[in-house]
Amino acid sequence: MVAAFQGWNDAGGAASLAAGYLRVATDAERFAVIDPDPFIDYQQTRPTVTLLDGQVRTVEWPETDILASEDADIVIVVGPEPNMRWRAYADAICGLAAQMGVELVVTLGALLADTPHTRPVPVSSTASDEELIARLALTRSNYEGPTGIVGVLHDACTRAGLRSASLWAATPHYISASPNPRAAVALLERLSELVGTPGPSGELVRAASEYAVRVAAAVAEDPELAGYVEQLESAADAEDPPTGEDLARDFERYLREQGGEEPGQ
Repeated sequence: MVAAFQGWNDAGGAASLAAGYLRVATDAERFAVIDPDPFIDYQQTRPTVTLLDGQVRTVEWPETDILASEDADIVIVVGPEPNMRWRAYADAICGLAAQMGVELVVTLGALLADTPHTRPVPVSSTASDEELIARLALTRSNYEGPTGIVGVLHDACTRAGLRSASLWAATPHYISASPNPRAAVALLERLSELVGTPGPSGELVRAASEYAVRVAAAVAEDPELAGYVEQLESAADAEDPPTGEDLARDFERYLREQGGEEPGQ
């Protein structure tokens, strides 16, 4: 099972973009939804109105989609982070995973960090299960601090006896408002290495390259920002690649600085 949630855990929309790509690449079909009514505050996560044939208005609710692909042997969970009753929400996902015989739950996330856009996207791969850490060459999760639905879901997996792992891509904080296909590509590549899911398509890789060009052009037009990026590049080149613990510290610092605002916004 691969799960991604929009909002707090999804800087640059990278995690939900990666999950959406998996949906298409595996021909996964929706077979269930989680009703948003018990879990969503509609003043925070509003439904949207669309027109059909330019005339009929229909309301689209912020449901959590649950999809499956028999050929790829994968279940995909994607939706907005709930606003309330997190334990019941996470338990519902774990209950479904157990019923379907899921052996591993992998969550995708993205956070804002002091990483330059000119370097490879760092991806941390963490777990708490010692056997899983050894088998997949993961890092033990030692993070302490504020968490989102991803952290709550991993706790629910532990209580339900489900093995779980977490992938987090670090995205540059100075371009947080833009959708980040580069981070989505990095998540998909790491996920493919771990469990054999489809890697990113040529179309998504091209989108990531075009994104990098647009960001480079925007940075070049701002001398102050360009100087700051050079500082980040020097720091990145002088240090070893960031570990999961390094990214966790970045995440905790970001949350403190934001005062509880959503990093995905």
